[in-house]
Amino acid sequence: MSLIIEEEDLEKFIMVGDRVLVKPKNPSGKSKSGLYLPPSVQENEKLQSGYIVKVGPGYPIPAPSEEDELWKEKQDDIKYLPLQAHNGDLAVYLNKSGHEIEFNNEKYIILPHSAILMIIRDENLFG
Repeated sequence: MSLIIEEEDLEKFIMVGDRVLVKPKNPSGKSKSGLYLPPSVQENEKLQSGYIVKVGPGYPIPAPSEEDELWKEKQDDIKYLPLQAHNGDLAVYLNKSGHEIEFNNEKYIILPHSAILMIIRDENLFG
């Protein structure tokens, strides 16, 4: 069962931490021998692929301790180690690690970056 989000603009979505929003690629629905597979079989596949739509800021890096330097001003700027994934990349990921949402009658998957096994990046695809 997927969470249905009733919002108008995907640009308002902000991914948190190491999370990635993926639009699953539509599989052909056929087996190698030419038999058509029901959607339940396709969803139970261990590996899936899809295009990355949004990427979180990355893994937070702990701030260095400044307790011994009292004259310095405290900074609340959080720094992040960026993710390898970028918008537009094709990701091969573990299906069971994601959470499904529905937005504008389309299915999306929220994944932790660690669930992505491989990224295919074609610079000329969107350039």
